[in-house]
Amino acid sequence: MRPRFVAGLVLAAALTFAVSTAAARTDGPMRASASKITVWLQVDAQTGWPDLVGKFDATLAGGNTPDVIEMGNTEMTKYMAAGAFANLSGDKGSFANSRSWLKGLADSATFQGKLYGVPYYAGSRVVTYRTDLYKKAKIKAPKSLAQFSADARKLRAKNGKRGFSPVYIAGTDWYFAMSFVYDYGGRIATYSKGKWHGALDSAKSRAGIAAYQWFFKAASRASKTGTEDRPQPYDVYAQGQAASIVGPAWFSCCVGKKYKNVTAQFVMPGHKAGQSMPGFLGGSDLAVPKGSNDPSLAKDWIRIFTNTEAEKTLQAKGNIPNATNLLGNSVNERAAKRSWFVPTAKHWVDVENGNVLRTMLARILTGKDSIKEATSTASDNITLTLNRP
Repeated sequence: MRPRFVAGLVLAAALTFAVSTAAARTDGPMRASASKITVWLQVDAQTGWPDLVGKFDATLAGGNTPDVIEMGNTEMTKYMAAGAFANLSGDKGSFANSRSWLKGLADSATFQGKLYGVPYYAGSRVVTYRTDLYKKAKIKAPKSLAQFSADARKLRAKNGKRGFSPVYIAGTDWYFAMSFVYDYGGRIATYSKGKWHGALDSAKSRAGIAAYQWFFKAASRASKTGTEDRPQPYDVYAQGQAASIVGPAWFSCCVGKKYKNVTAQFVMPGHKAGQSMPGFLGGSDLAVPKGSNDPSLAKDWIRIFTNTEAEKTLQAKGNIPNATNLLGNSVNERAAKRSWFVPTAKHWVDVENGNVLRTMLARILTGKDSIKEATSTASDNITLTLNRP
């Protein structure tokens, strides 16, 4: 996911400078003297993320960490598992809108039931589509998964070009496939009594996988074993080979000049009419490294930086705020209302690198395994991998 817009970055940079220079303490009359904290925010939208992570690793090794750090939500687990962040569980209620935090962000900041970060902002996934082709097929933005599947068949009937996809989806795009699992009430894995348990073999998860298989067959002509970045969906769209694509909202930037004026977006519908499908959220959390010289002031700063007024300022710049009660009616914000996140387990990265989910999806779509067989194998592998010491 691409980080927030430049206007938002300028605001963040200015606030970082002001608060890092000096901040008044707010935790009691005996501690009202001025103090300094160091805050690291992502100020470079294109290259800042990997550079920041490398620099943070160096500060951990050298014992000179910042007091507050912004982390991409997919980066959080590594540091939570390593014990690099302060436990904020006891402070959760003191942060604005904490009861309504976006689930995909709140989950990314939680490790083994404890909170180690505060959701900051999010990026959603939506359906980007060609309004001219939808109009030609006499269809509108669908309100349910069943309707979208029926629409895909109409689009295919109206566009017989070889390889054309009504909805281009790479077969092993597990980010999209797992949204079906969560839409049906399933899970990738659950954590209880100190252990992880693969959950793709549950009845609800299998129902979601079956819905994904059914939708893929109706909508996509992409490779059943292909990945979502080879080719990029927006490239397929720009070449006139797709009526719709699913992915981050910024995909609209890359649809090509020919289709720019006939491109719009809608929320991916779930299997229950009128309810959106849960999406994997990108975004950021704010954490307090354990090496902070002033964790109390650091938490105060986060409280101010993520309060309702600050989140609405971010929202005005085109970003998605961190809580459902703050969401507006834009496509991006409506898409963020229901969300999910991967298991925050130390070895989740090994599940990803081992292509456990991709292999499962490929074997199902190609008919090599039944849903029951493939999900059982995947769940066993996930359980084994996540519980490694």
